[in-house]
Amino acid sequence: MSTASSTEHAAASHGHEHPKWLAHHFDSPAQQFDTAKLGMWIFICTEILMFGGLFVAYAIFRGQEPQMFHQAHEHLNWRLGAVNTIVLLFSSLTAALAVRQSQVGDRKGTSRYLVLTLLCAFGFLCIKYIEYTAKLDHGLLPGRCFGHPWFGDHCIGGGAAVLPAAVHGLSTRAHMFFAIYFMMTGLHGVHVLVGIGVLSWVLMRNMRGDFSKGYFTAVEIGALYWHLVDLVWIYLFPLLYLVG
Repeated sequence: MSTASSTEHAAASHGHEHPKWLAHHFDSPAQQFDTAKLGMWIFICTEILMFGGLFVAYAIFRGQEPQMFHQAHEHLNWRLGAVNTIVLLFSSLTAALAVRQSQVGDRKGTSRYLVLTLLCAFGFLCIKYIEYTAKLDHGLLPGRCFGHPWFGDHCIGGGAAVLPAAVHGLSTRAHMFFAIYFMMTGLHGVHVLVGIGVLSWVLMRNMRGDFSKGYFTAVEIGALYWHLVDLVWIYLFPLLYLVG
């Protein structure tokens, strides 16, 4: 066999052993998949640490004024929170089913479940918008804005709080509870938006045929991130809406 033929054969073998989606610094698809999954788990741990600081802040302030926290949490709409919990749990199921369909090479099924997951994500944000709007209208806000309807001019201009009927009976220090509420649920909402972006990217790649039985890393990594979003809310809902 000539030197040129040997080179061509080696190149052909190399192309067969290393699919186009396999990065050059990995020896095998399994190694690339395990590395990507490990990286996502490390990222998830850092996200849990970030939320952990907020959970600690909640515990400290609630320990100082438990009665005020209990009274303030009664102004949250637990029914909307429960609906959002169901929506996220269902979206976590559809995300897992999308991974399963990608593993068996069902591109249409993968797209279908990714679309369902995205619809749930948008539904979650719509419900949260309704809930936030009620808080803004009733002046259930952090800091010096507490007691002022957000859409009025009092919050920006300052001045003494004039509590509307919806918050009568609350201590003026209840702004601490709503500061934590908006920080925790707002940060979670940002994660939902990021998840929408990630899953939309995965959906786009799936529709153009980037994934197969042998390669579905992005689908699984995207679903892992979405499970994090679901997990955090499972803790936020009882902590803020039920326990107070």
